[in-house]
Amino acid sequence: MLAVGATLAALLLPALATAQVVATHDYLDRMDGDRDGRVSLAEYQAWMGYAFERMDRNGDGLLTADELPGGKGRTVSLVEHRESLAAMFRRQDADRDGFLDAKELAAPPR
Repeated sequence: MLAVGATLAALLLPALATAQVVATHDYLDRMDGDRDGRVSLAEYQAWMGYAFERMDRNGDGLLTADELPGGKGRTVSLVEHRESLAAMFRRQDADRDGFLDAKELAAPPR
């Protein structure tokens, strides 16, 4: 599980850097695809998962060592990546309503 977490961190860092987000409301604005003022799990996975899709050069739903930063690491599937994102989402969803609001997005990771 630690290896998956390290791989996910490596996947998310480029995504966060290229997103040019400077304030909490920027996260909400970028993630909130239906503009309802909150972020659903599907919206969260779509926004946070785009780095996986960019790195998956052959589009097979798997990140193999040659597609991972540094060319090392165990293979990570898109399903596994989405499950990890769902776990992160659930930890951030403090009020357990199934959505993230600006306050929950601004909170330190739990």
